[in-house]
Amino acid sequence: MARAEIRLRGRDYSLACAPGQEARLKDLATRLDTRLDEIEAAVGQVGDQRLMLIAALALLDELENVSSEAAASVDLSLANVNTALDEAAKRLLALAVKVEGNL
Repeated sequence: MARAEIRLRGRDYSLACAPGQEARLKDLATRLDTRLDEIEAAVGQVGDQRLMLIAALALLDELENVSSEAAASVDLSLANVNTALDEAAKRLLALAVKVEGNL
């Protein structure tokens, strides 16, 4: 197990992570720290625990929105594929009828 040294809200943390994921974890921590600064600028100083709670809820909300958008996109893609397959089946059937009529 590897370890990543990160800094969040002015505090240093040593976190275990999968080997090779240290840089990714540091990047995520930097992005989270930036997000916390943005939230604090918007809501004022509410303490680190409340700030983390607000950030967690905001990130979950964003994740839910992205998941919903992805699901809607997949549904639309499947509908388009089904329409294309239906059209192709109709053309193949019409072609089969023509070929059969020419025999």
